Amino acid sequence: MLKFFYSKRAQNFLEYTVLIAVVSAALLAMSQYIQRAVNARFRQVQVELDESKR
Repeated sequence: MLKFFYSKRAQNFLEYTVLIAVVSAALLAMSQYIQRAVNARFRQVQVELDESKR
């Protein structure tokens, strides 16, 4: 019974480790697109502020 508990525990640990690795890889792959979106939004705000000063 004790051996089953430890093997199940190790399996859970490995599953969570793989899940974290996949999510991290996805975030790294998307980071460039997120950065572009944030920069575009800042540019849009800057243009709107420049137009409001006129």
